[in-house]
Amino acid sequence: MDFELDQGVATITINRPERMNAMDGATYQALSEAWIRVRDDGDIRAAVITGAGEKSFTAGADLKSFVGSPGDLSEFWNTQKGQLLNKGLEVHKPVIAAVNGYCMGGGVTLLLATDLRVAASHATFALSEVKRGLLPANGGTQRLLEQLPHPIAMEMLLLGEPIDAETALRWGLINKVVPAEELLETALGYARRLAELPPLAVQACKELAIRARDMDRTSGLRLEETMLRMLKFTDDAAEGIAAFSERRPPAYQGR
Repeated sequence: MDFELDQGVATITINRPERMNAMDGATYQALSEAWIRVRDDGDIRAAVITGAGEKSFTAGADLKSFVGSPGDLSEFWNTQKGQLLNKGLEVHKPVIAAVNGYCMGGGVTLLLATDLRVAASHATFALSEVKRGLLPANGGTQRLLEQLPHPIAMEMLLLGEPIDAETALRWGLINKVVPAEELLETALGYARRLAELPPLAVQACKELAIRARDMDRTSGLRLEETMLRMLKFTDDAAEGIAAFSERRPPAYQGR
């Protein structure tokens, strides 16, 4: 796993190109540590996740390292160990996926936990676990139905057939399709624009949008009003108003 930080943007690269960036136990652990750093490091305002090489974002879990290995049953109840973005770790900073090829199984469930998604024109997407007697865990059976129309989501879940980038775009799974050579710069462009915005407001917007899925409307509106009242008294809100009045670029500090 590679981790780079530049001007408030963290770039996380799954680096197992010899295995199509499939994720074994060590990779999942490193990815968990990367997400925790994104969550906790105040210098990070946005993150980009991608895969090494030009062939694969990630082929998902490295099944040879998991299937047939029962492990210790006590691990089943250790629900906070090795938390991932798509497994319940709360990261309210924006995350952009740069899909540089095959996005299969756990790659799709990771994708579903990101906020903005750019794919190279040769990218391929599939939740093919059902064909191997398994199911797309870490949120695959949960988020897909939230983000896609029911019949389309069920087609992906039950048939496990691959779709190309243009189909993913048409279905609303991704934001944009670009030539491979423009992929990373396009994703970083999103991240840099986000990093220039007031981070408290960005994180509040993301948290409210995510929590709205599990809240009734009255509670959601109440939480929205509470966060807005908090933001009104931040230095960033005062800076935004001052910069607008003085016709200058704002300098947000996240406080």
